[in-house]
Amino acid sequence: MTGGGSPASRRERAAGERLPLFATSTPGSASPSGMGSLKHRAGGSLGDILVPSAAAADDGRAAGSGGGPAASSPLAPAVMLCVAAASMGALCFGYHLGVVNGPLEVLSQQLGFGGKAFLQGLVVSTCLLGAAVGSLLGSGLADSLGRRKAFLLVTLPLLLGPLLSATASGLSTMIAGRVVTGVGIGLSSALVPLYISEISPTALRGTLGSINQLMICVGILAALLVNVALPAAQWRLMFGLSAIPAALLGVGMLASPESPAWLVLKGQRREATSVAEKLWGADALVQLGSAKSEGEGGAGEASWGEVLSSRPAIVGMMLFVFQQFSGINAIVYFSSSVFEKAGIQSGALASAAVGATNVLGTVVAAGLMDKAGRKQLIGLSFAGMGISMLVMAAGLALPFLSGLTGPIALVGTLAYILSFAMGAGPVPGLLVPEITAARIRGRAVSLAMVSHWICNFAIGQLFLSAVSTFGVPLVYLFFAAVCFACCAFVARAVVETKGRSLEEIELAMS
Repeated sequence: MTGGGSPASRRERAAGERLPLFATSTPGSASPSGMGSLKHRAGGSLGDILVPSAAAADDGRAAGSGGGPAASSPLAPAVMLCVAAASMGALCFGYHLGVVNGPLEVLSQQLGFGGKAFLQGLVVSTCLLGAAVGSLLGSGLADSLGRRKAFLLVTLPLLLGPLLSATASGLSTMIAGRVVTGVGIGLSSALVPLYISEISPTALRGTLGSINQLMICVGILAALLVNVALPAAQWRLMFGLSAIPAALLGVGMLASPESPAWLVLKGQRREATSVAEKLWGADALVQLGSAKSEGEGGAGEASWGEVLSSRPAIVGMMLFVFQQFSGINAIVYFSSSVFEKAGIQSGALASAAVGATNVLGTVVAAGLMDKAGRKQLIGLSFAGMGISMLVMAAGLALPFLSGLTGPIALVGTLAYILSFAMGAGPVPGLLVPEITAARIRGRAVSLAMVSHWICNFAIGQLFLSAVSTFGVPLVYLFFAAVCFACCAFVARAVVETKGRSLEEIELAMS
């Protein structure tokens, strides 16, 4: 790191100035440095949350009584409303990942394609392909219409798709519903982390950003519990239930403001300031940043060539590739069958335990995100996942452990899920908006999510074939190798963004 003593002095002043959730009077600097700035000064003003300069921090301290630090603003109800509304998109995301697996055999029998593995796989995979398309479209909608209007548009496929599936009388209608649903969750998967990162206070962006992953986990768990609670013959009700969070997303967005970041990029500085004051109170101007007028509204949209040549965008995409090929979706999608083969009688309940562990780990990670830091969490997370995969492979392959196969499979899977939830799950979605410049942020997030969905689809198609050809132990060894490779990638390519200013992040990424 270069750049003189200013970044270091800022870090020293930032030490110990973290805000607990919902704090109302915790002492802190004028702008707590829980996350680095997203404002891209060189490429046009974003007007995002901005870590102040040393001089600004000193001014903030001078303003406090007795020379102490100025009090920080509490978490505004408007921010909580925005996060709650946007997180309904993440809930839909998680729910649709898991809801079809339980009743697949029954619905295929009722719709006339029972016993046809290819068509059953099509019902599952078309949703993932639709999600890849939706993720690709998400950046264009978010950049042209704005984050809020894009969310309102996303509500339509999230309502229409499940209703088509719930009322399907044949394969074609079911697949149409799954494709439309996929487009909706693909759009929301790109929009949710982008919007939350842009409306969150600096000091809580890590915690609030983790809610995206938490609600995905809650959605997966809800689908697993619905599969356990309802008989498979009620699959129409299972699909119809997902219209509830979709409707809440639309209603919530009607009452939510536009992202100040997008307003500044479009040259609407006055509107951005008004929204920022509602979201961030007394810290609004500091967090909004001192945007240069010549950079507002005139930079134009970034090209895909610019995004693909951006190192931060490629790093973000690779994190999602590693995430998917680490085996997470193989564990989630096929945990029931793996548990049953390992001798555990109730595969559905074991899968529900997987979902509950995922939620628990994500809650813990949310509390650590602005304390331990992103890089440390994701590195330890992938290491834990790799070790868990090695343990499960050993339990399945080594003869002297044959009597313990069931317990090893259960404990190893839960340890893997807990490790995933502590970093590999929530951190990539947080890092991509942080490390990418304002001008390319929308498309960088879309690129990352497209890679997520394509790899998700590939794992879903290849896992069972790989198990049939190579066996579960070798497949798990492959997943372990990917996890350890990601540990090396994180150590080399990922920078810590917690408490860092824009200048430090940009210098480190270069």
